[in-house]
Amino acid sequence: MRRNNSMGVPRRKLIGAAAASAGLVLSGCDRLNENSAFRSVLRSAEDANRAAHRLLVDRSALAREFTQGDLSPEFRMNGTINPSSQSYQTHAAEKFVNWRLQVNGLVQRPMSLSLAQLTSMPAREQITRHDCVEGWSAIGKWRGPPLSLLLKSAGLLPAARFIVFHCADDFDGTPYYESIDLIDAFHPQTILAWSMNGAQLPVGHGAPLRLRAERQLGYKHAKYIMRIEAAESLSDIGGGKGGYWEDVADYEWYAGI
Repeated sequence: MRRNNSMGVPRRKLIGAAAASAGLVLSGCDRLNENSAFRSVLRSAEDANRAAHRLLVDRSALAREFTQGDLSPEFRMNGTINPSSQSYQTHAAEKFVNWRLQVNGLVQRPMSLSLAQLTSMPAREQITRHDCVEGWSAIGKWRGPPLSLLLKSAGLLPAARFIVFHCADDFDGTPYYESIDLIDAFHPQTILAWSMNGAQLPVGHGAPLRLRAERQLGYKHAKYIMRIEAAESLSDIGGGKGGYWEDVADYEWYAGI
């Protein structure tokens, strides 16, 4: 049996995980896609990275929050900035009055919620920093109901272990999807944001609803959410790794920061 350090994680794995995480933040998406050696290192370090975070970091701790004066003058739009499907374009033209969020999967009470219903729910407002895998950061103000509020209303079944987000945007015909575990799902700063910087969430930033999981890198913050699914396993979601970029570019499923 390999001898572990006092924290229960092999020292070499911790170093490798830190190196992989640093490379992930500093490298651009195209470089990650093209560098097979880096992708192999990233893949092998994922389990160690997740274990290190869970052992060394209190996952219930809050991400840093900022003040109104800290808001970034520019907050880049990344990924899809305007889904092209006819259904989404119709919703946007109607200002999302007929749009519905579906909450289903392993829940006792599946739900279909309008934007008006979501905006009438108790909301959390937070000013936080968005850290993108491409190496840039920006500070924005977000408002929306805690994800935990919806999950409690729907009533998770005992088998539920993951929360999967199915989105309106797509890449070459594949709808975007992401997932988090229940620790992040019930984190107090994990919200479904319908407002950004005091105004309705812009289309370029994911209208009508996007995830804010403030202890995760930006690609985990799914935009254009259409459906939230409670699942026991990720094996039947996309390619089985839990998210679009995880499946096509070997991004880490656990992107905790």
